[in-house]
Amino acid sequence: MERFTLTGSHVRLEPLTRAHIQALAEASAAPDAIVAPDIYSWTVVPQGIAETTQYVETALAWQDAGTAVPFAVVRLSDNVVIGSTRYWNMERWLWPAGHPRDGNSYPDVCEIGWTWYARPAIRSGANPEGKFLMLQHAFEQWKVLRVCLHTDSRNTRSQAAMERLGFQREGVIRAHKLAVDGVPRDSFRYSMTAAEWPAIKERLLEQIADNGARVGASIP
Repeated sequence: MERFTLTGSHVRLEPLTRAHIQALAEASAAPDAIVAPDIYSWTVVPQGIAETTQYVETALAWQDAGTAVPFAVVRLSDNVVIGSTRYWNMERWLWPAGHPRDGNSYPDVCEIGWTWYARPAIRSGANPEGKFLMLQHAFEQWKVLRVCLHTDSRNTRSQAAMERLGFQREGVIRAHKLAVDGVPRDSFRYSMTAAEWPAIKERLLEQIADNGARVGASIP
């Protein structure tokens, strides 16, 4: 699968490599600052070098299999790694011969997930810009038909963030996957379609402009 960098005004999404392991471990261990201490309760966030190494190795294995494109998120103001995200669960449909999408090497639909940020970067505006860059590439370069996300049904913070970004809740998938706390979780499924993207793009650009100043806050 192709490797590429997505650069905005405040963050850069660069291809994840083993060279990011130390920086990611430091990002996940950053002080709580003003963020609630349970902010990682529903999100897979590797702690320490061993967990972060396994996290990166798994992401790279998925990339080699053609099912994921993982990134490290870097703050442009100081080149500090503040988190990670990825495209994954990428599907290529079997289109009829002669169809305009027949033979397309890009995914027809994909998911964005495995997203986490250093605690002080949460609510800084980094997530809206990161999601914007990924959505723009998916819809405008890959020409995907749908992008979807899933979140733990108990993760109200994540649900609110998805809805602010313009994703529509489709429903609940019961006993969908193993949760961080070791129980089978129900997941809320959200999606955005290619037809919805142009209007949502304009709203996201406004959010990024409003939030931009906060992305530059330093991580101790």
